[in-house]
Amino acid sequence: MEQSFLHTKKILLVDDEPELCKLVIDILSDDGFSNIIDAGTAQTGLNFARQEKPDLAILDVILPDGDGFSLMKKLRTFTDIPIIFLTAKDEAADKLAGLGLGADDYVVKPFLPQELLLRVHAVLRRCYKADSPLLELEGCTIDFSRAEVNKNGIIVTLTAKEHTLLETLSRNEGRIVSIDALCEALWGDNPFGYENSLNAHIRRIREKIETDPSKPVSLITIKGLGYKLNARK
Repeated sequence: MEQSFLHTKKILLVDDEPELCKLVIDILSDDGFSNIIDAGTAQTGLNFARQEKPDLAILDVILPDGDGFSLMKKLRTFTDIPIIFLTAKDEAADKLAGLGLGADDYVVKPFLPQELLLRVHAVLRRCYKADSPLLELEGCTIDFSRAEVNKNGIIVTLTAKEHTLLETLSRNEGRIVSIDALCEALWGDNPFGYENSLNAHIRRIREKIETDPSKPVSLITIKGLGYKLNARK
């Protein structure tokens, strides 16, 4: 049931190497994915993302009209879909840059078909838990479809920014999301200067979701890096 559910997801592949695109499409298709869109440039990928509303994007870092990191920033202005970087550049700086922006995974070419499938399945399972709008935290439940928090039977409404912030963190549940990536999710291409505003939103969210906001257990600060959201196990 889980695999059938995952296979309904629409995947956007952005890579300018025709042979690699065919290989990735064949790997995904053989596994059961039937809704795959491919683009050879960043601009085409951006257009497809707006039109087709994919559930997952697989991006090459080096593209003929830009790079995957810049494309990810543009995607983040209108969508929070999970993103996997697919590239031949096996450099720690590139990997950290992608993950620091909030990417969900990073696959280095050449790769084994099973490795790609395992990573795609893992990201989709983490980000689309049966499409349930509910997120269980310690002491409360978040209903994203209603933008509400249920804490001990008391319903508290989330603002639009709080909703976006929590959705971004929940897509990366258990992993650090950088301050820059969160600011980009909330304020778009020019997030600089918004750190104080982000901190204010974090404080208000903790008041709504934490049993003791001064000692948070769900929304954790990782000093010098960003924030992490821990779901209830």
